[in-house]
Amino acid sequence: MKQKRYILPESEIPTQWYNIQADMVNKPQPMIHPGTKQPIKAEDLYPLFAEECARQEVNQTDRWIDIPEDVREKYAYYRCTPLVRAYGLEEALGTPAHIYFKNESVNPLGSHKLNSAIPQAYYCKQQGVTNVTTETGAGQWGAALSYAAKLYGLDCAVYQVKISYEQKPYRRSIMNVFDALVTPSPSMSTRAGKDILTADPNHQGSLGTAISEAVELAMTTPNCKYLLGSVLSHVCLHQTVIGLEAEKQMAMAGEYPDIVIGCFGGGSNFSGISFPFLRHNLLDGKKTRFIAAEPASCPKLTKGEFKYDFGDETGLTPLIPMFSLGHDFRPANIHAGGLRYHGAGAIVSQLLKDGLIEATDIRQLDSFAAGVLFARAEGIIPAPESCHAIAAAVNEANKCKESGEQKVILFNLSGHGLVDMSAYDQYISGTLANTGD
Repeated sequence: MKQKRYILPESEIPTQWYNIQADMVNKPQPMIHPGTKQPIKAEDLYPLFAEECARQEVNQTDRWIDIPEDVREKYAYYRCTPLVRAYGLEEALGTPAHIYFKNESVNPLGSHKLNSAIPQAYYCKQQGVTNVTTETGAGQWGAALSYAAKLYGLDCAVYQVKISYEQKPYRRSIMNVFDALVTPSPSMSTRAGKDILTADPNHQGSLGTAISEAVELAMTTPNCKYLLGSVLSHVCLHQTVIGLEAEKQMAMAGEYPDIVIGCFGGGSNFSGISFPFLRHNLLDGKKTRFIAAEPASCPKLTKGEFKYDFGDETGLTPLIPMFSLGHDFRPANIHAGGLRYHGAGAIVSQLLKDGLIEATDIRQLDSFAAGVLFARAEGIIPAPESCHAIAAAVNEANKCKESGEQKVILFNLSGHGLVDMSAYDQYISGTLANTGD
């Protein structure tokens, strides 16, 4: 196994996040208040989010937004993360393509989600908030927020999608270690959960159900804010530390990506790796392709409709302009729990609508085949979500093999799969299926 790692010093941690909205010719349409039917202003979001997150959410003018020094200090626990030339994978595929991956699995919680959990918890602490709540699918975001909340002395409650709560008990254990209260969703602890279970007592949950419960808890609990791990613009903003580092690391390698790939649930890690490079397409005439790899069983980008839709199942959130399968869509019980979401964030949806990015859907068995191939070639077992990005990268590398083109492919390894081994057991034993596609 041969690898080449490009590592930046701690001093190269970005000092600002990149706000792509400032450079978009067609800005994302505004979110709509579900009551007044008027465009959302920052102050409309203050009851639910930390005020600074609300201001970042609607900011379409400032290209660069300062990262608080306290957040940068905590980023230094694990950043800068390595960029790796995947020689082993290239050799296994017999491709002339040069394949690189940004390894976000090396942080203390094992995924990219900590990049936004830390600043969101920081802004809550600065505002005097004492309690935070959220939803989580596979548990990467819930684990990251539980840790970030503990860093800042906040009490944390997490609603985890019921099927993932059952499939991935060790992610629940990680959250418990950091003193978070974890509840499988839908539950009987909220009005939204009770209504969902009354209509369907066997409901296995979705990110939409968990969001409904977390939003309700935030709105009914004193001094509590809701923190979100994907979809919204301020979350995508925080994740741009990934691509900003990768830019410098690709320069160290003496190459520039022809193709940038990220797995796709709501948009956080895809945005993080893509937006800093996409700005060069927007401003400098670069021709890099950007591919969002989503599950075939939850294909909002490839088969969804662009419309205003709720971000949750019961309709508590603002209406978001998004590619959506419908807020009442029930995703199949695939193991990539972080990708089981009905809609896409407003920024990514607008970029797709304008043809500036593209999307592909990956079947579950194909994703695990790519994940196992990657693990055997590179020695890292990827999260089921990340396997979708790997599968898309493999597909593009195989096209290079057929054409003889030596393209440079960069993908985001958004997390490791060391607490997802039951899924790998099923794949290796032949009991895993292409569910729901």
